[in-house]
Amino acid sequence: MRAVLQRVSEASCMVDGKITGEIKTGFLVLLGIENDDTDDDLNWLANKMVNMRVFGDENDLMNKALADVDGNILLISQFTLFAQTKKGNRPSFIRAAKPDKAIPMYEQMIKVLEGLTNKKVATGIFGADMKVSLVNDGPVTIIIDTKSRE
Repeated sequence: MRAVLQRVSEASCMVDGKITGEIKTGFLVLLGIENDDTDDDLNWLANKMVNMRVFGDENDLMNKALADVDGNILLISQFTLFAQTKKGNRPSFIRAAKPDKAIPMYEQMIKVLEGLTNKKVATGIFGADMKVSLVNDGPVTIIIDTKSRE
């Protein structure tokens, strides 16, 4: 499982001209799910994201986590995070999980994040053509891969 975590002052997702999710301060999370991802990967990643201390404290140092700033999450599924680009110029997405695996894991990630934050998680629509807007605060962008945790 791979996540691109962006600290934002605002972010939104639009599908067919309608906003499906929007937040102010918090994280825009682009989530890629791989074929061999497990519940352990999901839980580890959710905890890592929620506890990531990248928000400024009173000294403008990155010492605060999402809860410390009353932040929210906009979670967007993005299979292209597993693009393989070694050969040619057309990426391969063979490592990305197919919808029959990815959709339940994406929905489970929403539930786990809501449980950890005690807040509703804003979302896009899985598989839709989404228009995602954000104001990256900092900018702060962090990539987390569950296969690189050791």
